[in-house]
Amino acid sequence: MQAAIAKTVLITGCSTGIGRATAEHLASKGWKVYATARRPESIADLAQRGCQIMALDVCDEASMTNAVAKIEQADGAVGVLVNNAGYGQEGVFEEVPMTEIRRQFETNVFGLTRLTQLVLPGMRRQGWGKIVNLSSMGGKLTLPGGAFYHATKHAVEALSDALRFEVRGFGVDVIVIEPGPIKTQFGDTAINSLSHLSPPGSPYAGFSQILQKKIKEAYEGPMAMLALGPDAVAKVIEKAITASRPKTRYPVTAAARIFMGMRRWLPDRAFDAFLSTQFR
Repeated sequence: MQAAIAKTVLITGCSTGIGRATAEHLASKGWKVYATARRPESIADLAQRGCQIMALDVCDEASMTNAVAKIEQADGAVGVLVNNAGYGQEGVFEEVPMTEIRRQFETNVFGLTRLTQLVLPGMRRQGWGKIVNLSSMGGKLTLPGGAFYHATKHAVEALSDALRFEVRGFGVDVIVIEPGPIKTQFGDTAINSLSHLSPPGSPYAGFSQILQKKIKEAYEGPMAMLALGPDAVAKVIEKAITASRPKTRYPVTAAARIFMGMRRWLPDRAFDAFLSTQFR
């Protein structure tokens, strides 16, 4: 008799935004959810929402290894991994320090990669699993001032494509979520990442001021009309992991569909011309 398949959900980055909303939503639908964050006290209230609380830092090998081992000991395997932890590093290419660039990749790419490696053996053993990677519409197009954030999301797209082919024969699905503007603290984090860059004497000072304004408008200005709350992403994730044959990609928000469609069809110079109307 085949052992029961573990459909336990492990979600990273649950302190705010999409991760928190997804943990709450899936727990309310009856999934066993392990909500994680670097500081477990920041998610302690999720225990009252039916979640299991656990410390997990995607930049720390021991933290990731211990978390997966505990879940496998309790439940047999991680059935669904939602790689949500991440942030946006903004700034002009020339001025972002290499320490910040490495930190961006460590969080958004290397942590995602390593945690996925750790859960895959359990998924293969049971012949069932779902890897959900949070990308962005920024994984399909690139905006000025976001070179390194976009680079990490382009990497997530590529990693997911390779992995999807490699593990499908083991009953494991790889799903990419591509949100557009989402009303979370993401925008504040992106703006704060500009605070120590482009001082007044910098040749990029004017551009950085425009960039800060554009980021703020995307979340608080007229463009915010196209933004959705994190619950919208949580519902799409639930739809994806419950589908018997999930799509490979799920765009979220009209803005994501519009801008990714525009980038798909416009030649590079034409897209540059469009950007020049936004970043004068």
